[in-house]
Amino acid sequence: MSFTLPGDARSPFIGRTAVAAALEAHGLARYVWPATHVVDELVAVGVRNSPGKELYVSLRHRDDAVRMLVWDQHPRHDRPDVATLCETRRRRALWLLAAVVDDWGGEWGTGEAKPPWGGTKSWVQLPR
Repeated sequence: MSFTLPGDARSPFIGRTAVAAALEAHGLARYVWPATHVVDELVAVGVRNSPGKELYVSLRHRDDAVRMLVWDQHPRHDRPDVATLCETRRRRALWLLAAVVDDWGGEWGTGEAKPPWGGTKSWVQLPR
C-alpha cells in the first residue's frame, strides 16, 4: 500500500489509521502496535522537517517482514557540517521509533532519496 499525506499536523493520525486498517485487513494484526508507532514517528518528523509539503508513505509485507518507508521533501544540505547536524537531529527525534524497532528485532535508517525526487527517505523493517 502506498499513499501521500499533506505536510500538516493531522498527517501522523491519518498515517496511523491507514496503516492499522491495512494490516488488520490483511491478517497482520500482530504488527499494528509497532507499525502504527513507527509510521506516526516517521510522518511527524517528516512534517516537522518539510512543513506544508507532501509526504509519501509505503507499507509492504514481504519475506516475512513488514517494511515501511516515508519520504519527505527535506533537501540534503550542501555543507557537510550542516548535513551532519541535520541527520543527528532527525535521528535524535526518532528515539521512540528506535526503541520500538529494537524491541521487535528490526532495522531502521534514513538517507538521501535518489534523484529525481530528492528529499529524505526513512525506512523500517519489522521481522515476523
